[in-house]
Amino acid sequence: MPMHEYFMGMTQLELINRAPGFFKYQPHNVAAHSWKVTQIAQFLADVEEQNGAKINWQSVYEKALNHDYTERFIGDIKTPVKYATSTLRSMLADVEDSMTENFIKTEIPTQFQAAYTRRLGEGKDDSIEGQILSIADKIDLMYEAYGELEKFNPEPVYVSIFQSSLEALSEYQSMASVKYLATEILPDIFHETFIHKALLYDLAKSLLPDFAAKVNKPTQ
Repeated sequence: MPMHEYFMGMTQLELINRAPGFFKYQPHNVAAHSWKVTQIAQFLADVEEQNGAKINWQSVYEKALNHDYTERFIGDIKTPVKYATSTLRSMLADVEDSMTENFIKTEIPTQFQAAYTRRLGEGKDDSIEGQILSIADKIDLMYEAYGELEKFNPEPVYVSIFQSSLEALSEYQSMASVKYLATEILPDIFHETFIHKALLYDLAKSLLPDFAAKVNKPTQ
């Protein structure tokens, strides 16, 4: 029972495109997304640690690197479809869990199965590392949408993705890393020119008070 199938799965993740079915100027695949989320999570954990949080760095990296590995089994299903009903979302999660469990039992050497059960499980839990993963995932999603909006891609889905990312991030607005995003990173994004900028600017101000306070400060 070698690790051959696990390593082959990494190549499969390179072939799974994100946001399938929509025109895009810059395609993104699941493997690249996992790497970007890990880089973002690493920085967010730095911010949280500098603000007094105790970080389990092994957990940060394991959660971020592996959070979408199981998409090799079911692919990247369009978000509107995946979340169409709670029943469908639950069914998809059950299928993914079942296939992951079977994969670990049949393809991962026995002595490593406990580690990969942890790594391939749901990483977005209530721990600070799980919350960092959730934030990092949404930031990368936001930047994928932003990249298309900056190129004036007319597909309305990218406005919806940018909006849903901001809405998700607002749920973590008390965390130091999201405050940093709101006050130090989002203002730079909105200094650029992109389609539907005014709409998304107003939305960001309404969802993230720290961003609203930052951009409303008088120029010194």
